[in-house]
Amino acid sequence: MYLGIEIGGTKLQAGVGSGDGGPLLEVVRCQAQPSGGAAAILAQTAALARPLIEQHRPVFAGIGFGGPVDVDRGRTIRSHQVQGWEDFPLADWFRENLRLPAVLSNDSDAAGLAEARFGAGRGSRVVFYNNIGSGIGGALVVDGQLYCGGSGVASELGHLRPGLHCDTADQTVESIASGWAITQAARRRIERQGMAGAAELLSQCEGAPSRLDTRMIARAATAGDASAREAFDDAARVVGWALAQMITLVAPNVVVLGGGVSLVGEDLWLAPIRRYVERYVFPPAVGSYAILPAQLGEEVVLHGAIALAAGQPE
Repeated sequence: MYLGIEIGGTKLQAGVGSGDGGPLLEVVRCQAQPSGGAAAILAQTAALARPLIEQHRPVFAGIGFGGPVDVDRGRTIRSHQVQGWEDFPLADWFRENLRLPAVLSNDSDAAGLAEARFGAGRGSRVVFYNNIGSGIGGALVVDGQLYCGGSGVASELGHLRPGLHCDTADQTVESIASGWAITQAARRRIERQGMAGAAELLSQCEGAPSRLDTRMIARAATAGDASAREAFDDAARVVGWALAQMITLVAPNVVVLGGGVSLVGEDLWLAPIRRYVERYVFPPAVGSYAILPAQLGEEVVLHGAIALAAGQPE
């Protein structure tokens, strides 16, 4: 039996399973406390994991971390949301504090591995996974194995810079198309257009733009609000462009779209992305790939982390 851990900027969860993609025996989760930095999140992680370790006696742990990691050394490189994770020896911390050997991965890599082996990409040789929530991640899986590149950091779709004018590190796909960026774009539209031009958006947030989130924007778009639909379409275009570059270079059989933003559905997200990919991809590649929604839901990172743990030599 194996332990899986997801450490994100806003969510923590732990689960126990066999690593074959079947139902997890037990899952526990809580809201992360990012204001307390890495130390507070480590304390929460230990509180979640210890009862599972005591009850199920897993032999190895897999960790999906919300940020870039050094896979070979088992160290986090940084978190873009939480302080204190710079060059932190997370795998060693697990061994020392929870008495369990551990393998570390980026959370998108863990999710991508799970979707490739057990989810929407199952049975396909080359699978690219893209998740969009507060940030944007990616993972490439070839023949059921993660591709981590020469340095351990690969497939960072959200950190592509869409255009030669994007010459600073903050001008990225993520800065335009993440859930946070979609929300910021909708707020800017309200500021420009006021009540007359964004009535439905204002109705969704009860007149307080600071309360807007992507779910509210999606509801406004579904109700016909042009500003809300434009916010999603602008993001879908950038994501479609980025995926087209990836498809041109890597030629996956399946592209899996996950993360919270993808839950807004076919009309607002999946269909526009498919159209934009076809517009920007290398023409001979058109029709050689499928773009599918993720299947494994909220436990996808746990499934991937457990699969990584199960693949470690004893």
